[in-house]
Amino acid sequence: MITTKQRAELKSIAMKMKPSFQIGKGGLNDAQIAQIDDYLRVHEIIKVKVLDNSLYTAREAAEELAEKINAEVVQVIGSNLVLYKRNEEDPVIKFKSK
Repeated sequence: MITTKQRAELKSIAMKMKPSFQIGKGGLNDAQIAQIDDYLRVHEIIKVKVLDNSLYTAREAAEELAEKINAEVVQVIGSNLVLYKRNEEDPVIKFKSK
């Protein structure tokens, strides 16, 4: 569980990021979920864009992804979502606040 201060730090990191993945009309499949999980294992934070032709809203996609890969939803703005999953072995993001 992340604190509100940590969430604010993650939001500031995400502001500078471009979406790394897109969810389109095919929705979320197991291969995409595995790729996103692998990406999070390395980078800890990911920004995903949900395209207009998708069957999901950004909120629905964020909640489903977070549940399936055990990540935390940092924020959902418009069609973009940001997820965070801490790498316990080798953390990439060092929080200023605890």
